[in-house]
Amino acid sequence: MEQLNLPSYPLKRRKRIPTGEDIFDPFRKKWVKLTPEEWVRQNFLTYLIVEKKYPAGLIAVEKSLKVSKMNRRFDAVLFNTAGEAKILLEFKAPTINLSHRVVDQIAAYNIAIQANYLIISNGLTHFCVQMDYQNGRTTFLTEIPEYIKL
Repeated sequence: MEQLNLPSYPLKRRKRIPTGEDIFDPFRKKWVKLTPEEWVRQNFLTYLIVEKKYPAGLIAVEKSLKVSKMNRRFDAVLFNTAGEAKILLEFKAPTINLSHRVVDQIAAYNIAIQANYLIISNGLTHFCVQMDYQNGRTTFLTEIPEYIKL
């Protein structure tokens, strides 16, 4: 897989003949097909746990939600200990440009979730936005906050 703009981590991978390779997802506790997007997801979530001290037990991956009466799946959400969504995360493959379309997608999901932060990443570029619902504003952050600062 492609080198990302993240530290390198020893993620569990296995070959599966003839269909390619799998990666172990510790959040879903199962092996999943190793796609470019999954490579970004697993590396980025590991980065949050190792570098930013996010508790792994508070991260949910690939869960369903309703957006405009349609079933959708978010890539990952970090909750606090009270069960409130703190960060909504959207991952794309490294070849996908983080365009307004990606921002619109995560914003639509956030209507249902109401997270305090939105993060999008293609493994090479990462954006973090802090939501201010009271004043109707968003702030692009220059770095991803540590868990303790949420």
